[in-house]
Amino acid sequence: MGSGWSGVRPKATSPSKPGGAAPRPAAPRYDLPDTDAFSRVYWDAAAQGRLLLRRCRADGCGAAHHYPREFCPRCWSEDVEWEEASGRATLYTWSVVHRNDLPPFGERVPYVAAVVDLAEGPRMMTEVVDCPEADLRIGMPLRVRFRTGADTGAGTDAGTGAGTDAGTWRGTGTRRGTGTGTDPAAPTLAVPIFGPA
Repeated sequence: MGSGWSGVRPKATSPSKPGGAAPRPAAPRYDLPDTDAFSRVYWDAAAQGRLLLRRCRADGCGAAHHYPREFCPRCWSEDVEWEEASGRATLYTWSVVHRNDLPPFGERVPYVAAVVDLAEGPRMMTEVVDCPEADLRIGMPLRVRFRTGADTGAGTDAGTGAGTDAGTWRGTGTRRGTGTGTDPAAPTLAVPIFGPA
């Protein structure tokens, strides 16, 4: 049995030409997730401004884990369920990326690739935004935000009240469209990122 988890893979996007002409060939994007039936729950929640993780329900375990899997990586039980995370985390480690040739990361350099400890326990790879490099500290409190497919900036706040104007969507309710201009009927894709709490 496979885990069913699809990570971030290249996603083709192509804007339409004016006048209804055929779209140009798409440049691949390496920051948008490739979803499947299992991971759709996770990505749908992210599009609504909610971060999910999985928690084991087996007696004596109860471990939370991220990235989501159909089994518990601690005790191997398949009795796991989705749980909404608080959105709180602390910075475990980071690296400032100054060069990345994969689209659209080149437009974002320099950016902070990071690993954070979620309040619920699991570690998660992500990006830290809205914080100068000199202010980064191991253990600093962070709060989740979400970057939509069209957003190349700092993302949007996940309803915490802190707010940021860098994104295109506030992270509440349901929104249709990928944010890329290619398929208005497709669900919004949003990737969790973190900023100072």
